[in-house]
Amino acid sequence: MKQINVVLYHPEIPQNTGNIMRSCVGFNAKLHLIKPLGFTLDEKKLQRSCVDYYEFLDYEVYESWDDFKSKNDGMFCFLTRYGHKSPINIDFKKEANDRPVYLVFGAESTGIAYDILKDNIKDCYRIPTTDKIRSLNLSNCAAIMLFLASEALNPKDVVFLEEPDTLKGNHFIEDLDISKLDYKHREGR
Repeated sequence: MKQINVVLYHPEIPQNTGNIMRSCVGFNAKLHLIKPLGFTLDEKKLQRSCVDYYEFLDYEVYESWDDFKSKNDGMFCFLTRYGHKSPINIDFKKEANDRPVYLVFGAESTGIAYDILKDNIKDCYRIPTTDKIRSLNLSNCAAIMLFLASEALNPKDVVFLEEPDTLKGNHFIEDLDISKLDYKHREGR
């Protein structure tokens, strides 16, 4: 299984980071947080967004971009509104070539520093949207990219096409006796 990494450069909103933490657990990805952070890691909003998956999260915190780069090497994909290519065209298998994949996202208000983008412009991607918005929500972008990378690199190792037996199981709905449920649970959860 190839290592997929999510890199958050100066994340500001704890709920976004919490959602990304949950997605990282769901796709077996490592999270890298580059300071400054707009929150503390013990903040309730962060942990509430991550729900009860925090204990399964693999993450590391870095003092700066240079600190992060000195400790990590691999294939880098920078997600930015200034990218000229869609990430749907990334050939993760070919381009990663057995190296770790790093999906890099910037701060919600300012994105990734311009000098970093300029130095890596050939590896900058934009998730296509209409001209009515600048970009999608950070946690949505991370989820899209985690799915694309996981599907390309680790389709059988990470992505369960059916509900795993470790959760409710593959035949939960078929085996369910609806008549024994109260009204609230009949609507699904």
